[in-house]
Amino acid sequence: MSLPAGDSEPPAAPPTADPQAIRSCLTPSMVAEFDREWEFVLEQAKQEKDITAIHSLLNTWRHVAYAELVDPGSHFRMLAKAEQIERTGSNPGAVPIEDMRALIERRLAR
Repeated sequence: MSLPAGDSEPPAAPPTADPQAIRSCLTPSMVAEFDREWEFVLEQAKQEKDITAIHSLLNTWRHVAYAELVDPGSHFRMLAKAEQIERTGSNPGAVPIEDMRALIERRLAR
């Protein structure tokens, strides 16, 4: 969600890897998506007696939550862009690889 009134700086770091901390940063539709995934991995962890998937889910979502705090709507824009690229087979906004390599070289030369 957006920053609280009066705050001009985003948080310095993503929320902790805690479901409630993550949920508090998300829009209602994103909370629903997180909850669906959370329930799935909890059931998976019970079945497999392994919590690796829980850690992975929390780590992924804490960074999604942070991105939403810094730039609201970024997650859905990224999903829409990915769908467009899959559907059309191209990325019209992409930078040519040669330009990207030149940028990397310039930055490394600093």
